[in-house]
Amino acid sequence: MKISAARHIEAFLKDHQEDMIVFLKNLVSHESPSHDADSQKYLMKILTDEFQSLGYYTNHFPGVKTGGFFYARPKDHPKGGNIQLLIGHCDTVWKKYTLENMPVKETEDKISGPGVFDMKAGITQIIFSIKALMELNLTCQLSPVILINSDEEIGSYESTNAIKRISKIARRAYILEPPLGLEGKLKTARKGIGKFIITVTGKPAHAGLNPEKGVSAIVELSYHIQHLYALNDFEKGITVNVGMIQGGSSANVIAEESKAVVDVRVYNMKDAAYIQREISNLKPKHQGTSLQIEGGFGRPPMEKTERNRKLWKIAKDIGKSIQLELKESTAGGGSDGNTTSLFTATLDGLGTVGDGAHARHEFIYKTKLIERTTLLSLLLLAKDIKDEK
Repeated sequence: MKISAARHIEAFLKDHQEDMIVFLKNLVSHESPSHDADSQKYLMKILTDEFQSLGYYTNHFPGVKTGGFFYARPKDHPKGGNIQLLIGHCDTVWKKYTLENMPVKETEDKISGPGVFDMKAGITQIIFSIKALMELNLTCQLSPVILINSDEEIGSYESTNAIKRISKIARRAYILEPPLGLEGKLKTARKGIGKFIITVTGKPAHAGLNPEKGVSAIVELSYHIQHLYALNDFEKGITVNVGMIQGGSSANVIAEESKAVVDVRVYNMKDAAYIQREISNLKPKHQGTSLQIEGGFGRPPMEKTERNRKLWKIAKDIGKSIQLELKESTAGGGSDGNTTSLFTATLDGLGTVGDGAHARHEFIYKTKLIERTTLLSLLLLAKDIKDEK
């Protein structure tokens, strides 16, 4: 990577820092909860206008229950040419009207507000990276293709198929989720996430008149909860959490039904298959009860595959070229990087350094917005992995 390119990119971004901040604050000022499809329309319009002005073909694919997703690719992309995929999300975990008591604020060194860190700063980076490269006439070997969805915070259930399709033909994927910690560690691995619902049906009876005729669904469920807890293996990174339970209709009735919602996290597909098998094979302990088991792993683990390690090395070398000592991390939560990693080299956590994802003190550092946008721009210019020795 030529040091001169890095200097020109950084200089361009510094000259446009105020534009970046104004753009970011505008994004944050327009609330976009995952479950409010209408709230996404303004952001989709902003994305359409920005990328069309950059000479991109754009399309907004509306969702059924969500705001859908935005797609953009260069109009001059040659048919059959290689691509690199940039992924972000414009939805946030914050409810509408959060701005009333958590307004957008700018101080000397920070910008705060709902969604600024997770991950509207990342969207800003994507746009200004493309602008910098175009203004400086720097050509990418791989055409940048962009997908920004509005359902990532709720599992990307309407956009995952599109992410899979594009990932299968992409040479690599950059995920603009926020980095980990104030050190800004990139995410080179993520746990897979499973969600299971276990419903137990028993036999109701009056708790005082004829309790012997009943079979408690709650008692039955209690046995399975203990078994699920025993599946935890913190050394292997396996966590099984029964986070919600419900059951029964009245204190004087032997419970006819009970239910548990289980969250599972694992580091690799082998452990995912093991946990899936253990839960799927649960059998009733008491005669007269039955089990219904639903769910599975919605986000597979993002593992440290050989191609992912090559991409991490490229990022680390680029970081050194701009006096940025990058560090890596494994995240306990999932992202769309879990999906892209199944099909192509993936690097996650390329967003802006800050803190407070899903928390009321959410913020980014203003200087890091320039730093991480420079890094992203240089990553876009990097050679294809197959050409790296």
